[in-house]
Amino acid sequence: MLNNPTLEKLKLLKLTGMLKAIEEQMSMTGVSELDFFERFALLVDREFEERENRKLKSRLKTAKLRQAASVEDIDYRSPRGLDRGLIASLSSCGWIGSKNVIIAGATGSGKTFIACALAQKAMREGFSATYKRTARLLRELAVAKGDGSYPKLLNSLAKTDLLVLDDWGLAPFTGGQDQDMLEIVEDRHGQRSTIITSQVPVDSWHALMANPTVADAILDRLVHNAYRINLTASESMRKVRVRKGDSDDR
Repeated sequence: MLNNPTLEKLKLLKLTGMLKAIEEQMSMTGVSELDFFERFALLVDREFEERENRKLKSRLKTAKLRQAASVEDIDYRSPRGLDRGLIASLSSCGWIGSKNVIIAGATGSGKTFIACALAQKAMREGFSATYKRTARLLRELAVAKGDGSYPKLLNSLAKTDLLVLDDWGLAPFTGGQDQDMLEIVEDRHGQRSTIITSQVPVDSWHALMANPTVADAILDRLVHNAYRINLTASESMRKVRVRKGDSDDR
């Protein structure tokens, strides 16, 4: 049986998974029937799991998702034109790095929940993600230009594997905002992926931009290689969830 100094060394080495597994084995009956490599494999598995959980927790903290959502909790019972097969395909995360996702629909149709659920699944698969409300991001970019942190902010957005832009197009892009958005999508094009939620139909996005040429460039990089989810709920998912005693518009 391991002595206390050995357990203390595991603590100092921050091998908390192994430490927990050893403590569990010490109280288990029949563990002596396992050979050395079987017991060692259990220790390694536990340490690996512990580290992956810590990484996921860190990614979730950084992402700041608007809703605590998961693909397993998406509601398919309420009629809104949601394709279960497409969600299952997107949940594999094979599209991240080459394609985008556009989720369109009326307010309360569950756009944000689905976007956050896909982002959460991506982080479970080891990808980084960042959630931003589009209007707030545009304000952050304006402030960054004033305090000199604009390049740093663009670089941070360019590096994240999956960027969620929520509530796209609630107001027209003005005062160079369309150019700011082009900088973001250009840095990410063909290398990273973006999820956009919007109440505005994609066909109307061009009119949201002040500069038609910039609008063409943005749409070319966002729309032409995107999976589209068009939600057609006849009733707000928020009302549906309230009736069912749940606050999330899944």
